[in-house]
Amino acid sequence: MYVMTLDQRDSRRGRDAVPELLEALADLVEPVRPFERTAGDEVQGLLDSPEDVVKIVVHALRDGRWWIGVGVGEVEGPLPETTRAGRGPAYVRARTAVERAKAEPQPLAVRAEEAEAADDAETALWLLASLLGRRTDAGWEAVDAMEAADVTQRDAAAALGISAQAMSRRLAVAGWTEERRGRTLAAHLLAASDPEQKASR
Repeated sequence: MYVMTLDQRDSRRGRDAVPELLEALADLVEPVRPFERTAGDEVQGLLDSPEDVVKIVVHALRDGRWWIGVGVGEVEGPLPETTRAGRGPAYVRARTAVERAKAEPQPLAVRAEEAEAADDAETALWLLASLLGRRTDAGWEAVDAMEAADVTQRDAAAALGISAQAMSRRLAVAGWTEERRGRTLAAHLLAASDPEQKASR
């Protein structure tokens, strides 16, 4: 299982971003237990899909207002009715991870029982974070156009009013292909850091 804790950065100087984040996450993934505010400007959710964890990481990185902690491992059963009522090693690790994220080069950390496996997953997510951090608004516009529907590059280019060649250049500069591979790698390594997921794959 995966417990994700996201803590708003510079929350004392900015507006409360929690409601906006909770609304976005509700549309983005189907967690085991929904994300909810746990304390102050912090939210927490319980997931069983490494792919969903990566989706949330990418969303939070693009938003740019969050420290991200991923705790991997067991959650005490029976599962709680709400995320905040949960207990277990994954919860403890998520707390450790989000605090550790505040001192890292990228605003995220992963903690699991196997430290080496957690470091591997974290490294993949850091590389993804570095790529996304360099993406321009034009790059995001091109990527969004490709992901908005099942369309070809030519269709997405037409929607943006640019040539197919310009669209191809934008996607290349934005690292669109690299991002998709990076997401797959990160999800694979997150699964490898969770004994339950590892055994089922």
